[in-house]
Amino acid sequence: MASVQDLTPKQAREFLLKKKRGAIRVGGLIDLRGAKIDQLSASISCHGLDATGSELMYLPDDIQIESRLILDNCAKLETLPEGLVCGSISLRNCGYLIGLPEGLNTWFLDLSECGQFSTWPTKGTIHRGILRLRNCVQVQTLPDWLGMLGQLDLSGCATLAEVPDGIRVSGWIDVGGTSITELPASLSDAPLRWRGVPVDERIAFHPELLSAREILAERNAEIRRVMIERMGYLRFAEEAGAKVLDKDEDAGGPRRLLRIELDDDEPLIGLACSCPSTSRQYFLRVPPTTKKCHQAAAWIAGFDDPKRYRPVLET
Repeated sequence: MASVQDLTPKQAREFLLKKKRGAIRVGGLIDLRGAKIDQLSASISCHGLDATGSELMYLPDDIQIESRLILDNCAKLETLPEGLVCGSISLRNCGYLIGLPEGLNTWFLDLSECGQFSTWPTKGTIHRGILRLRNCVQVQTLPDWLGMLGQLDLSGCATLAEVPDGIRVSGWIDVGGTSITELPASLSDAPLRWRGVPVDERIAFHPELLSAREILAERNAEIRRVMIERMGYLRFAEEAGAKVLDKDEDAGGPRRLLRIELDDDEPLIGLACSCPSTSRQYFLRVPPTTKKCHQAAAWIAGFDDPKRYRPVLET
């Protein structure tokens, strides 16, 4: 196999786009952003590789990356090489990526928006760094080998119900939108967040203890929004004595457009309605300029002009 040594990042990009074979070494960051290339034929040793938005499906087994690997928005990426060692790995919004390779070794790992990711290797290492799993909706478990982390972002992992005992964080853990109802003893002192907003254990895990009076007295608008979400919009509206702006009926029965005034924030406006098939009641938030129930329903259905929203049958 031919060997090509010490290329500049620009030379390396041209070499790889031409799908040449050989061994190349690059001292800087190879920029393959948006490249129309599905595989790398060369043996690569580099400081960093940014292939954001490229068509790469996998990386060479012998690739060596010293610092940063960025593969965000690689829609075709399916696998990574076993034993991958890299300081920082970003795999945001890689829709085909299901699992991580055995022996993964890094300090920073971002899998945010990887909607199909669900499978962990039996062995791996994240050196007291950061793990981001924001909106990884298929993740149901976390591996025991995670150990100590700096930050752990689990927000939006809707099917994740527990964190293994033994995992610790020195910074914070975000549990917003997960199915987690409590943390293990190893995380008893960990600062909590709910989709980025610092919260306490009661807000995160015991929303049944919240009251509308307490929420209305909260001066921090971000925390107040989280508290309303956790309490539930419909229950909050009922307890807060929401003002009725409009009433009508649809296939599900009576509808009400409700308004709640909030200090230092825009008013909370929502459509209280029932599902025609299940009779379940909902409070659906709408823009604060909404005046009528039909206008609210049209906006929820994606219509900017309420006059164009004329459903024949709602389910």
